[in-house]
Amino acid sequence: MIQNLVDSIANHRAKIGILGLGYVGIPLAQRINEVGFPVLGLDVSAERIEQLNSGQSPIKHIPHQAIAAMRNSGFEATGDFSRAAECDALIICVPTPLNKFREPDLSFVTATMDSIAPYLRAGQLLSLESTTWPGTTDEVLLPYVTDAGLTPGRDFFLVYSPEREDPGNPNFHTRTIPKVVGGHTQACLDVGSVLYSAFIDRVVPVSSTRAAEMVKLLENIHRSVNIGLANEMKIVAERMGLDIFEVVDAAATKPFGFTPFYPGPGIGGHCIPIDPFYLTWKAREYGLHTRFIELAGEINAAMPDYVISRLVSALNARQKSLAGAKVLALGIAYKRDVDDMRESPSVFVMERLREWGALVDYSDSNVPVFPRMREHQFDLKSVSLSPEVIASYDAVVLLTDHSDFDYEMIRDNARLLIDTRGKYRGQVAENISRA
Repeated sequence: MIQNLVDSIANHRAKIGILGLGYVGIPLAQRINEVGFPVLGLDVSAERIEQLNSGQSPIKHIPHQAIAAMRNSGFEATGDFSRAAECDALIICVPTPLNKFREPDLSFVTATMDSIAPYLRAGQLLSLESTTWPGTTDEVLLPYVTDAGLTPGRDFFLVYSPEREDPGNPNFHTRTIPKVVGGHTQACLDVGSVLYSAFIDRVVPVSSTRAAEMVKLLENIHRSVNIGLANEMKIVAERMGLDIFEVVDAAATKPFGFTPFYPGPGIGGHCIPIDPFYLTWKAREYGLHTRFIELAGEINAAMPDYVISRLVSALNARQKSLAGAKVLALGIAYKRDVDDMRESPSVFVMERLREWGALVDYSDSNVPVFPRMREHQFDLKSVSLSPEVIASYDAVVLLTDHSDFDYEMIRDNARLLIDTRGKYRGQVAENISRA
């Protein structure tokens, strides 16, 4: 059974099913298709399926031509989960958000497993890439496999391999980012390593699925804690009349023992604001209180309110109330030059502005229309920028420093400019305030 699947992978006959066609699933499908495997994409969104099958990319940093090339090479997207039976390997790339109590929400994972459970068969490999707590593969996925009468390591192969996508990063791609893999058994790990080695340059095997699950959490907790430190230092530096960006840049010249992290209006993306709380939740099962992780989360979550406080102070100095003020949010994606809105701190700032009674607009060429989101909604379209448009707002708040903004024009025409990204560091002007 093992040798049949290994041979099928080695000669690229194995059909790979990608479950969840989003910011992780599409680049993964693209890479697997690129090396010659037949790839089937499965998703619950009829709109997403139609886009992909018509050769259109739903993600800004993946061009339409790339999707069209996938289609021409045999890639197909479908909502028919019974076709999971066709696949020799199934890779789950669905969201794992938090619920309103900041507890793990695995409903997308379990819904996916419910959909494919009747079609699991001997000789398949199942890999979970969605971020989750240590133990999820064993506690949640394994019962589906055993209930199907299959035995991992003998006639079925179960692995966990955390996604490491960084949308819009020009320096690293799916192929070049090392892939951590943990197996339910040694045989599972062996087959999983063979699969990922077929399209990823470097595979990093670890001792278990639990270890692989913890790796992903550590990576993002490391970033969350250090960004939290940078954000707290920003508040302290501002009170002391110091420019935190100057301080971080100078500290970064030390060739050892320091890694620069920069502050902002909060943290965004699907990973850093969410993943740490998967561990804090699981740690409570062991009687542990992860204070350091939770403190960083609290600091980062409070940054939108800090931005609002700085805006209120700057408006007050101009005898202007935030209530009724026209405010333009510059950049609403969670990071530079992408269209990814997941957990974007810009949205939280916009919601605070609305709560305070401000009249809110936004400008972001990456997000021409404010998208449908599970918890946030604005009936807005991106505003085109010009000197007259900029001058028409009481305040302009730079939240995401996209490279296509004309920063000089914005600075020269804004009545009040709140800079949360240090784009105007070192510049002194009466209309610039930092937050």
